[in-house]
Amino acid sequence: MPLKLGILGIDHGHIFGMLGHMLDRGCRADAYWTDGPAVTEAKFNATHPDIARVDDKRRILDDPGVDMVLIAAVPADRAGLAVEAMEAGKDVMVDKPGCTGLEQLNALRDAVARTGRIWSVNFSERFQVPSATKATELVTGGAIGRVVQTVGLGPHKLNPGTRPSWFFERPRYGGILTDIASHQVDQFLHYTGSDGGEVVHAHVENTTMPDRPGFQDFGEMVLRSGRGRGYARVDWFTADGLPTWGDGRLFIQGTGGHIELRKYTDIGRRHVTDTLFLVNGEENAMIDARGAGLPYFERLIADVLDRSETAAPRDHAFTAMEIAIRAQMRAEA
Repeated sequence: MPLKLGILGIDHGHIFGMLGHMLDRGCRADAYWTDGPAVTEAKFNATHPDIARVDDKRRILDDPGVDMVLIAAVPADRAGLAVEAMEAGKDVMVDKPGCTGLEQLNALRDAVARTGRIWSVNFSERFQVPSATKATELVTGGAIGRVVQTVGLGPHKLNPGTRPSWFFERPRYGGILTDIASHQVDQFLHYTGSDGGEVVHAHVENTTMPDRPGFQDFGEMVLRSGRGRGYARVDWFTADGLPTWGDGRLFIQGTGGHIELRKYTDIGRRHVTDTLFLVNGEENAMIDARGAGLPYFERLIADVLDRSETAAPRDHAFTAMEIAIRAQMRAEA
């Protein structure tokens, strides 16, 4: 039986990947709500002309046919909407960051415990990247031994003319480490097999936009756990010459080899995604990983139907967001 989806908030373009992948797997949707104008709305209406806007979000929350709600609202609003959805008996997939502060995180934990609903953060830099799926397969299979470090790079194009006002407002977007670097925290925990981590160092700054004092265009953090260490760098410095939004990369160092993911492009040659490099005791390989698949979405659908937890452990999402928020707090202290 296909899931029926409702959409609360389309303020971030990630809604297209979230919704598109679920529709491709047989889900359906007929209504969305968003709080005021969204810069994505014209594109959303053109892409999904059969999904109508409703003026009251209760029309989605009170619809007994809706199984899961997708949330890509302004980051500061996502936790409150997720709690409302869970209290209405809906499971939730939310764009990262799933929340922007520890108080919101605690409210989400409480709502999940009270309602028994699913709260899943779509960490798209892992869940929507086939080369990350291939890396998981290789790491799990022991191809590079025990992972001891990850280095995650998340550069982005700024495109200031296309950004809404909330994008530059620190209380609304949550800070660059809470927002973008939650991806890198997710990957550190996943590939090192860590169930927690300590923020050793964190830094944020605004280098290029003094007229936007709440904006942060650079951030970095160092993490450690009992299983490994991690470094993350995120920024809004990607130059216009790059044929995509950012040269996102992940380096995974193991005791018996290493992996590099060039996720979204490869500088200096034709534009191609999902190139994976593997070096270990037997191989020195460049692998086209575009066909590795995106199991998150099928597993999440199965979790909703079976009340299981196969797509991503709930505690993992809570931990990733807590570490990202604590890194942001440390950087701003």
